[in-house]
Amino acid sequence: MKDKLSTLYQKDGTKKLLASLVSILVGLVVGAIVVVLVGLFNPRISLTGAWEGVRLVFFGLFSTGRDAAGSLTWGFNPTSMGNMLFRAMPLIMTGLSVAVAFKTGLFNIGAPGQYLFGTMASLMVALSLPTEKMGVFLVWIIAFLAGTLAGAVWGAIPGMMKALLNINEVLACIMTNWIAANLVTWAFDASNFKNVAESTKSGYVYKTSFNGVATAKLGLDKLFPGSQVNAGIFVAILAAIGMYILINKTTLGYQLKACGSNRHAARYAGIKDKRNIVLSMAIAGALSGAGAALYWLSGNTEFFWSTYQSLPAIGFNGIPVALLAVNNPIAVIFTGIFMSMLNIIGLQMSNLTAYNEYLTDIIIAVIVYLSAFALVIRMLFESHGKKKAAAKGAPPKGGDAPKPDDKANGKGGEQA
Repeated sequence: MKDKLSTLYQKDGTKKLLASLVSILVGLVVGAIVVVLVGLFNPRISLTGAWEGVRLVFFGLFSTGRDAAGSLTWGFNPTSMGNMLFRAMPLIMTGLSVAVAFKTGLFNIGAPGQYLFGTMASLMVALSLPTEKMGVFLVWIIAFLAGTLAGAVWGAIPGMMKALLNINEVLACIMTNWIAANLVTWAFDASNFKNVAESTKSGYVYKTSFNGVATAKLGLDKLFPGSQVNAGIFVAILAAIGMYILINKTTLGYQLKACGSNRHAARYAGIKDKRNIVLSMAIAGALSGAGAALYWLSGNTEFFWSTYQSLPAIGFNGIPVALLAVNNPIAVIFTGIFMSMLNIIGLQMSNLTAYNEYLTDIIIAVIVYLSAFALVIRMLFESHGKKKAAAKGAPPKGGDAPKPDDKANGKGGEQA
Protein backbone atom coordinates (compact mmCIF):
# COMPACT_ATOMS: atom_id res chain seq x y z
CA MET A 1 0.00 0.00 0.00
CA LYS A 2 2.83 2.39 0.89
CA ASP A 3 4.57 1.63 -2.40
CA LYS A 4 1.39 2.48 -4.31
CA LEU A 5 1.00 5.76 -2.44
CA SER A 6 4.67 6.58 -3.05
CA THR A 7 4.28 5.87 -6.77
CA LEU A 8 1.15 8.01 -6.90
CA TYR A 9 2.96 10.83 -5.08
CA GLN A 10 5.81 10.79 -7.60
CA LYS A 11 3.45 11.42 -10.53
CA ASP A 12 3.56 14.91 -12.00
CA GLY A 13 -0.23 15.18 -12.02
CA THR A 14 -0.39 14.44 -8.28
CA LYS A 15 2.13 17.17 -7.54
CA LYS A 16 0.17 19.65 -9.65
CA LEU A 17 -3.04 18.75 -7.79
CA LEU A 18 -1.35 19.08 -4.40
CA ALA A 19 0.14 22.46 -5.38
CA SER A 20 -3.32 23.75 -6.31
CA LEU A 21 -4.88 22.38 -3.11
CA VAL A 22 -2.16 24.04 -1.02
CA SER A 23 -2.85 27.34 -2.80
CA ILE A 24 -6.57 27.05 -2.04
CA LEU A 25 -6.04 26.05 1.60
CA VAL A 26 -3.54 28.83 2.31
CA GLY A 27 -5.84 31.34 0.63
CA LEU A 28 -8.77 30.29 2.83
CA VAL A 29 -6.62 30.39 5.97
CA VAL A 30 -5.31 33.88 5.13
CA GLY A 31 -8.90 34.98 4.46
CA ALA A 32 -9.96 33.62 7.85
CA ILE A 33 -7.11 35.51 9.57
CA VAL A 34 -8.16 38.75 7.86
CA VAL A 35 -11.75 38.15 8.95
CA VAL A 36 -10.63 37.71 12.58
CA LEU A 37 -8.43 40.83 12.51
CA VAL A 38 -11.19 42.96 11.00
CA GLY A 39 -13.64 41.62 13.58
CA LEU A 40 -11.33 42.37 16.51
CA PHE A 41 -10.84 46.00 15.47
CA ASN A 42 -14.44 46.66 14.47
CA PRO A 43 -16.82 47.20 17.42
CA ARG A 44 -19.82 46.32 15.23
CA ILE A 45 -18.49 42.80 14.72
CA SER A 46 -16.61 41.72 17.88
CA LEU A 47 -15.10 38.27 18.47
CA THR A 48 -18.45 36.48 18.15
CA GLY A 49 -19.08 38.03 14.75
CA ALA A 50 -15.51 37.21 13.73
CA TRP A 51 -16.08 33.53 14.55
CA GLU A 52 -19.23 33.58 12.42
CA GLY A 53 -17.24 35.16 9.61
CA VAL A 54 -14.58 32.43 9.81
CA ARG A 55 -17.24 29.72 9.60
CA LEU A 56 -18.78 31.43 6.60
CA VAL A 57 -15.39 31.58 4.86
CA PHE A 58 -15.11 27.79 5.01
CA PHE A 59 -18.76 26.70 4.97
CA GLY A 60 -20.74 29.72 3.74
CA LEU A 61 -22.21 27.75 0.85
CA PHE A 62 -24.16 25.66 3.37
CA SER A 63 -25.51 28.56 5.42
CA THR A 64 -29.31 28.81 5.31
CA GLY A 65 -29.62 32.10 7.21
CA ARG A 66 -30.40 32.84 10.84
CA ASP A 67 -32.98 31.38 13.19
CA ALA A 68 -35.34 33.30 15.47
CA ALA A 69 -32.60 33.58 18.10
CA GLY A 70 -30.23 35.16 15.59
CA SER A 71 -27.86 32.19 15.32
CA LEU A 72 -26.52 30.99 11.96
CA THR A 73 -28.29 27.93 10.60
CA TRP A 74 -26.74 25.32 8.34
CA GLY A 75 -27.91 22.77 5.80
CA PHE A 76 -28.48 22.27 2.10
CA ASN A 77 -29.13 25.66 0.50
CA PRO A 78 -30.55 25.01 -2.99
CA THR A 79 -30.58 28.70 -3.93
CA SER A 80 -26.90 29.19 -3.13
CA MET A 81 -25.98 25.91 -4.81
CA GLY A 82 -27.88 26.79 -7.97
CA ASN A 83 -26.50 30.32 -8.12
CA MET A 84 -23.01 28.93 -7.64
CA LEU A 85 -23.43 26.71 -10.72
CA PHE A 86 -24.91 29.61 -12.67
CA ARG A 87 -21.99 31.92 -11.83
CA ALA A 88 -19.52 29.11 -12.55
CA MET A 89 -20.80 28.80 -16.12
CA PRO A 90 -19.00 31.85 -17.63
CA LEU A 91 -15.99 31.31 -15.35
CA ILE A 92 -15.50 27.82 -16.76
CA MET A 93 -15.67 29.18 -20.30
CA THR A 94 -13.21 32.05 -19.74
CA GLY A 95 -10.99 29.68 -17.75
CA LEU A 96 -10.98 27.31 -20.72
CA SER A 97 -10.16 30.24 -22.98
CA VAL A 98 -7.03 31.06 -20.98
CA ALA A 99 -6.08 27.40 -20.42
CA VAL A 100 -6.29 26.40 -24.09
CA ALA A 101 -4.12 29.36 -25.09
CA PHE A 102 -1.63 28.48 -22.33
CA LYS A 103 -1.45 24.91 -23.64
CA THR A 104 -0.32 26.29 -26.99
CA GLY A 105 2.25 28.65 -25.49
CA LEU A 106 0.11 31.82 -25.65
CA PHE A 107 -1.16 34.07 -22.85
CA ASN A 108 -4.70 35.10 -23.69
CA ILE A 109 -5.25 38.18 -21.57
CA GLY A 110 -7.81 39.32 -24.15
CA ALA A 111 -10.69 37.28 -22.70
CA PRO A 112 -12.52 40.44 -21.43
CA GLY A 113 -12.69 41.93 -24.94
CA GLN A 114 -13.71 38.60 -26.46
CA TYR A 115 -16.36 38.26 -23.75
CA LEU A 116 -17.69 41.73 -24.61
CA PHE A 117 -17.98 40.93 -28.31
CA GLY A 118 -19.77 37.69 -27.46
CA THR A 119 -22.13 39.69 -25.26
CA MET A 120 -22.92 42.21 -27.97
CA ALA A 121 -23.46 39.66 -30.76
CA SER A 122 -25.57 37.23 -28.72
CA LEU A 123 -27.82 39.93 -27.22
CA MET A 124 -28.41 41.79 -30.48
CA VAL A 125 -29.21 38.62 -32.40
CA ALA A 126 -31.50 37.31 -29.64
CA LEU A 127 -33.39 40.60 -29.49
CA SER A 128 -33.68 41.15 -33.24
CA LEU A 129 -34.83 37.78 -34.62
CA PRO A 130 -38.63 37.18 -34.53
CA THR A 131 -39.24 34.35 -32.08
CA GLU A 132 -42.92 34.09 -33.07
CA LYS A 133 -41.83 32.98 -36.56
CA MET A 134 -38.55 31.18 -35.96
CA GLY A 135 -39.15 29.65 -32.55
CA VAL A 136 -37.33 30.39 -29.31
CA PHE A 137 -34.95 27.43 -29.52
CA LEU A 138 -33.72 28.28 -33.01
CA VAL A 139 -33.19 31.93 -32.05
CA TRP A 140 -31.25 30.79 -28.96
CA ILE A 141 -28.98 28.55 -31.06
CA ILE A 142 -28.31 31.29 -33.62
CA ALA A 143 -27.59 33.85 -30.89
CA PHE A 144 -25.25 31.45 -29.10
CA LEU A 145 -23.36 30.72 -32.32
CA ALA A 146 -23.21 34.46 -33.08
CA GLY A 147 -21.64 35.18 -29.69
CA THR A 148 -19.16 32.32 -30.15
CA LEU A 149 -18.21 33.50 -33.65
CA ALA A 150 -17.82 37.13 -32.53
CA GLY A 151 -15.46 36.05 -29.76
CA ALA A 152 -13.48 33.91 -32.21
CA VAL A 153 -13.05 36.79 -34.65
CA TRP A 154 -11.93 39.16 -31.90
CA GLY A 155 -9.55 36.53 -30.51
CA ALA A 156 -8.03 35.87 -33.93
CA ILE A 157 -6.86 39.50 -34.25
CA PRO A 158 -4.04 39.30 -31.64
CA GLY A 159 -3.31 35.83 -33.00
CA MET A 160 -2.68 37.27 -36.47
CA MET A 161 -0.53 40.06 -35.00
CA LYS A 162 1.55 37.42 -33.22
CA ALA A 163 1.79 35.10 -36.24
CA LEU A 164 2.35 37.64 -39.00
CA LEU A 165 4.05 40.58 -37.28
CA ASN A 166 5.56 38.84 -34.22
CA ILE A 167 3.81 41.31 -31.90
CA ASN A 168 3.56 39.95 -28.36
CA GLU A 169 0.05 38.60 -27.82
CA VAL A 170 -0.20 40.20 -24.36
CA LEU A 171 0.28 43.69 -25.78
CA ALA A 172 -2.08 42.96 -28.67
CA CYS A 173 -4.74 41.59 -26.30
CA ILE A 174 -4.55 44.62 -24.01
CA MET A 175 -5.10 46.94 -26.97
CA THR A 176 -7.98 44.87 -28.38
CA ASN A 177 -9.59 44.76 -24.92
CA TRP A 178 -9.95 48.54 -24.74
CA ILE A 179 -10.95 48.82 -28.38
CA ALA A 180 -13.68 46.26 -27.65
CA ALA A 181 -14.88 48.20 -24.60
CA ASN A 182 -15.36 51.37 -26.64
CA LEU A 183 -16.78 49.66 -29.74
CA VAL A 184 -19.34 47.73 -27.73
CA THR A 185 -20.32 50.84 -25.79
CA TRP A 186 -20.83 52.75 -29.03
CA ALA A 187 -22.76 49.87 -30.65
CA PHE A 188 -25.19 49.54 -27.75
CA ASP A 189 -25.66 53.28 -27.55
CA ALA A 190 -26.48 53.47 -31.27
CA SER A 191 -28.68 50.37 -31.37
CA ASN A 192 -32.46 50.28 -31.18
CA PHE A 193 -32.64 47.18 -28.99
CA LYS A 194 -33.05 49.10 -25.75
CA ASN A 195 -35.66 48.03 -23.26
CA VAL A 196 -39.20 49.05 -24.18
CA ALA A 197 -40.97 46.20 -22.37
CA GLU A 198 -40.64 47.40 -18.77
CA SER A 199 -41.38 51.08 -18.30
CA THR A 200 -39.97 50.96 -14.78
CA LYS A 201 -36.51 50.24 -16.13
CA SER A 202 -34.08 52.66 -17.71
CA GLY A 203 -33.77 52.74 -21.48
CA TYR A 204 -30.39 51.04 -21.42
CA VAL A 205 -31.40 47.57 -20.23
CA TYR A 206 -30.96 44.54 -22.46
CA LYS A 207 -32.59 41.27 -21.46
CA THR A 208 -33.31 38.38 -23.83
CA SER A 209 -36.55 37.51 -22.09
CA PHE A 210 -37.95 40.73 -23.62
CA ASN A 211 -38.03 38.68 -26.83
CA GLY A 212 -38.99 35.43 -25.10
CA VAL A 213 -35.49 33.94 -25.36
CA ALA A 214 -34.21 32.06 -22.30
CA THR A 215 -32.02 29.02 -21.72
CA ALA A 216 -33.93 25.85 -20.86
CA LYS A 217 -33.90 24.76 -17.22
CA LEU A 218 -34.14 20.98 -17.86
CA GLY A 219 -35.51 20.43 -14.36
CA LEU A 220 -32.68 22.25 -12.58
CA ASP A 221 -35.13 24.87 -11.30
CA LYS A 222 -36.88 22.09 -9.36
CA LEU A 223 -33.62 20.72 -8.01
CA PHE A 224 -32.37 24.20 -7.06
CA PRO A 225 -35.52 26.29 -6.51
CA GLY A 226 -35.13 30.03 -6.30
CA SER A 227 -31.79 30.06 -8.14
CA GLN A 228 -30.73 31.23 -11.61
CA VAL A 229 -29.20 27.92 -12.70
CA ASN A 230 -30.06 26.57 -16.14
CA ALA A 231 -28.86 24.04 -18.71
CA GLY A 232 -25.99 26.34 -19.73
CA ILE A 233 -23.84 24.67 -17.06
CA PHE A 234 -24.09 21.42 -19.06
CA VAL A 235 -22.89 23.26 -22.18
CA ALA A 236 -19.88 24.59 -20.24
CA ILE A 237 -19.02 21.11 -18.96
CA LEU A 238 -19.32 19.63 -22.45
CA ALA A 239 -17.07 22.40 -23.77
CA ALA A 240 -14.42 21.49 -21.17
CA ILE A 241 -14.59 17.81 -22.14
CA GLY A 242 -14.41 18.77 -25.82
CA MET A 243 -11.32 20.92 -25.24
CA TYR A 244 -9.63 18.09 -23.32
CA ILE A 245 -10.22 15.71 -26.22
CA LEU A 246 -9.10 18.30 -28.77
CA ILE A 247 -5.85 19.13 -26.97
CA ASN A 248 -4.86 15.62 -25.88
CA LYS A 249 -6.41 13.20 -28.35
CA THR A 250 -6.32 14.83 -31.80
CA THR A 251 -3.71 15.66 -34.42
CA LEU A 252 -4.74 19.31 -34.33
CA GLY A 253 -4.21 19.41 -30.57
CA TYR A 254 -0.74 17.91 -30.98
CA GLN A 255 0.12 20.51 -33.60
CA LEU A 256 -1.13 23.35 -31.39
CA LYS A 257 0.97 22.13 -28.46
CA ALA A 258 3.98 21.61 -30.71
CA CYS A 259 3.76 25.22 -31.90
CA GLY A 260 3.49 26.34 -28.29
CA SER A 261 6.54 24.35 -27.22
CA ASN A 262 8.78 25.49 -30.07
CA ARG A 263 7.33 27.36 -32.99
CA HIS A 264 10.45 27.06 -35.14
CA ALA A 265 10.93 23.34 -34.52
CA ALA A 266 7.26 22.78 -35.34
CA ARG A 267 7.67 24.64 -38.62
CA TYR A 268 10.76 22.53 -39.43
CA ALA A 269 8.63 19.41 -38.83
CA GLY A 270 6.12 20.62 -41.41
CA ILE A 271 3.51 22.09 -39.06
CA LYS A 272 1.95 25.37 -40.18
CA ASP A 273 2.91 27.47 -37.18
CA LYS A 274 1.30 30.74 -38.26
CA ARG A 275 -2.03 29.09 -38.99
CA ASN A 276 -2.01 27.27 -35.65
CA ILE A 277 -1.18 30.42 -33.65
CA VAL A 278 -4.14 32.24 -35.21
CA LEU A 279 -6.36 29.17 -34.76
CA SER A 280 -5.37 28.82 -31.09
CA MET A 281 -6.32 32.41 -30.30
CA ALA A 282 -9.53 32.06 -32.33
CA ILE A 283 -10.52 28.99 -30.29
CA ALA A 284 -9.70 30.87 -27.08
CA GLY A 285 -11.80 33.83 -28.22
CA ALA A 286 -14.68 31.54 -29.21
CA LEU A 287 -14.74 30.04 -25.71
CA SER A 288 -14.88 33.49 -24.09
CA GLY A 289 -17.61 34.63 -26.49
CA ALA A 290 -19.57 31.44 -25.81
CA GLY A 291 -19.28 32.09 -22.06
CA ALA A 292 -20.81 35.53 -22.52
CA ALA A 293 -23.59 34.10 -24.68
CA LEU A 294 -24.42 31.45 -22.09
CA TYR A 295 -24.60 34.05 -19.33
CA TRP A 296 -26.72 36.67 -21.10
CA LEU A 297 -29.00 34.26 -22.98
CA SER A 298 -30.14 32.79 -19.68
CA GLY A 299 -33.07 35.22 -19.75
CA ASN A 300 -32.79 36.18 -16.09
CA THR A 301 -29.84 38.57 -16.41
CA GLU A 302 -30.01 42.24 -17.33
CA PHE A 303 -27.22 43.88 -19.30
CA PHE A 304 -26.59 47.59 -18.73
CA TRP A 305 -24.45 48.80 -21.61
CA SER A 306 -23.07 51.80 -19.71
CA THR A 307 -21.37 49.51 -17.16
CA TYR A 308 -19.26 48.07 -19.97
CA GLN A 309 -17.39 51.25 -20.69
CA SER A 310 -14.91 49.34 -18.51
CA LEU A 311 -13.76 45.74 -18.95
CA PRO A 312 -15.76 42.89 -17.38
CA ALA A 313 -14.01 41.22 -14.44
CA ILE A 314 -15.29 37.82 -15.56
CA GLY A 315 -12.74 37.84 -18.38
CA PHE A 316 -9.80 38.42 -16.06
CA ASN A 317 -11.14 35.90 -13.52
CA GLY A 318 -10.57 33.19 -16.09
CA ILE A 319 -6.82 33.58 -15.46
CA PRO A 320 -6.84 32.29 -11.83
CA VAL A 321 -9.33 29.59 -12.85
CA ALA A 322 -6.85 28.35 -15.48
CA LEU A 323 -3.82 28.72 -13.18
CA LEU A 324 -5.45 26.74 -10.38
CA ALA A 325 -6.42 24.04 -12.87
CA VAL A 326 -2.82 23.93 -14.17
CA ASN A 327 -4.38 24.50 -17.62
CA ASN A 328 -6.17 21.14 -17.54
CA PRO A 329 -9.57 21.58 -19.25
CA ILE A 330 -11.29 19.02 -17.00
CA ALA A 331 -9.85 20.61 -13.85
CA VAL A 332 -11.14 23.99 -15.05
CA ILE A 333 -14.68 22.74 -14.33
CA PHE A 334 -13.86 22.34 -10.64
CA THR A 335 -11.75 25.48 -10.24
CA GLY A 336 -14.46 27.51 -11.97
CA ILE A 337 -17.03 26.15 -9.50
CA PHE A 338 -14.67 26.89 -6.62
CA MET A 339 -14.17 30.52 -7.67
CA SER A 340 -17.93 30.86 -8.06
CA MET A 341 -18.36 29.44 -4.56
CA LEU A 342 -16.13 32.21 -3.20
CA ASN A 343 -18.46 34.78 -4.79
CA ILE A 344 -21.45 33.17 -3.09
CA ILE A 345 -19.58 33.13 0.23
CA GLY A 346 -18.91 36.87 -0.18
CA LEU A 347 -22.62 37.52 -0.66
CA GLN A 348 -23.46 35.39 2.39
CA MET A 349 -21.00 37.35 4.53
CA SER A 350 -22.47 40.70 3.48
CA ASN A 351 -26.06 39.46 3.96
CA LEU A 352 -25.59 37.66 7.29
CA THR A 353 -22.82 39.66 8.99
CA ALA A 354 -21.42 43.18 9.09
CA TYR A 355 -18.53 42.14 6.84
CA ASN A 356 -18.04 43.45 3.32
CA GLU A 357 -18.42 40.87 0.54
CA TYR A 358 -15.17 42.10 -1.00
CA LEU A 359 -13.21 40.35 1.73
CA THR A 360 -13.43 37.28 -0.50
CA ASP A 361 -11.37 39.21 -3.05
CA ILE A 362 -8.47 38.94 -0.61
CA ILE A 363 -8.87 35.17 -0.58
CA ILE A 364 -8.98 35.08 -4.38
CA ALA A 365 -5.91 37.36 -4.59
CA VAL A 366 -3.87 35.12 -2.28
CA ILE A 367 -4.92 32.03 -4.21
CA VAL A 368 -3.99 33.70 -7.50
CA TYR A 369 -0.54 34.65 -6.24
CA LEU A 370 0.07 31.16 -4.86
CA SER A 371 -1.22 29.48 -8.01
CA ALA A 372 1.22 31.62 -9.99
CA PHE A 373 3.94 30.13 -7.77
CA ALA A 374 2.56 26.62 -8.21
CA LEU A 375 5.86 25.57 -9.81
CA VAL A 376 7.72 26.54 -6.63
CA ILE A 377 5.26 24.53 -4.53
CA ARG A 378 5.71 21.54 -6.84
CA MET A 379 9.50 21.87 -6.50
CA LEU A 380 9.08 21.72 -2.73
CA PHE A 381 7.06 18.51 -3.06
CA GLU A 382 9.74 17.04 -5.35
CA SER A 383 12.51 18.02 -2.93
CA HIS A 384 10.59 16.39 -0.08
CA GLY A 385 10.15 13.22 -2.16
CA LYS A 386 13.88 13.05 -2.96
CA LYS A 387 14.80 13.43 0.72
CA LYS A 388 12.44 10.59 1.67
CA ALA A 389 13.89 8.41 -1.09
CA ALA A 390 17.44 9.17 0.06
CA ALA A 391 16.55 8.38 3.67
CA LYS A 392 15.24 4.97 2.60
CA GLY A 393 18.34 4.29 0.52
CA ALA A 394 16.43 4.20 -2.74
CA PRO A 395 18.42 4.57 -5.96
CA PRO A 396 18.34 8.00 -7.60
CA LYS A 397 15.72 8.52 -10.28
CA GLY A 398 16.98 7.80 -13.78
CA GLY A 399 19.00 4.63 -13.22
CA ASP A 400 19.25 1.47 -11.16
CA ALA A 401 21.86 0.99 -8.48
CA PRO A 402 24.42 -1.72 -9.30
CA LYS A 403 23.87 -5.02 -7.58
CA PRO A 404 26.37 -5.92 -4.85
CA ASP A 405 27.84 -8.83 -6.81
CA ASP A 406 28.06 -7.04 -10.17
CA LYS A 407 31.71 -6.15 -9.73
CA ALA A 408 32.61 -9.66 -8.73
CA ASN A 409 30.96 -11.00 -11.87
CA GLY A 410 32.60 -8.40 -14.06
CA LYS A 411 29.26 -6.65 -14.81
CA GLY A 412 29.60 -3.53 -12.72
CA GLY A 413 32.85 -2.15 -14.12
CA GLU A 414 36.46 -2.88 -14.81
CA GLN A 415 38.22 -5.36 -12.54
CA ALA A 416 41.44 -4.32 -10.86
